[in-house]
Amino acid sequence: MKALIITGKYAQDIEVFYPLYRMQEEGWEVDVAVKGKETVLGVYGMKIVPDVDTSEIVHSLYDVLILPGGARALEYLRQDVDVFRTVGWFRGYGKLIGSICHGTQLLIEANVIRGVRVSGYYSIKKDIENAGGIFVDAPFVTDRKTVCSPHYKYLGPWMREVIRVANGE
Repeated sequence: MKALIITGKYAQDIEVFYPLYRMQEEGWEVDVAVKGKETVLGVYGMKIVPDVDTSEIVHSLYDVLILPGGARALEYLRQDVDVFRTVGWFRGYGKLIGSICHGTQLLIEANVIRGVRVSGYYSIKKDIENAGGIFVDAPFVTDRKTVCSPHYKYLGPWMREVIRVANGE
């Protein structure tokens, strides 16, 4: 199985690296995508070295898409049309998407949450509702092959659920 993490500068470091290492621990191959394939720093200064440029993602290579948060990172990512096209592709093909914190903003940009139960950082609750999503305040919520969490304090339960769904359980 192969996963893709899409992120950018000023991402929430732990929301990038915890899923990366957790999925590798499960035996998954994981690629990290950043616009321009640029090495960037997370909000706490951890270096994020990408494997692929967001404009060169070959969607069919991946089984799971992970969308980490970081409010500042999402301000940039929400402007990258390649990113929300990728999110739309995963949703359209029924592939698993895991988003955490502000990562849910990419689901909003891709217009894929109407009628879907999702979570995200509490400050984007109204954005989720305005996009037609159903905001759920829980450590994680799973609906239509989308697993969302509002905060990095829930990384463990969220990733356990992402892996459970990815394994078809």
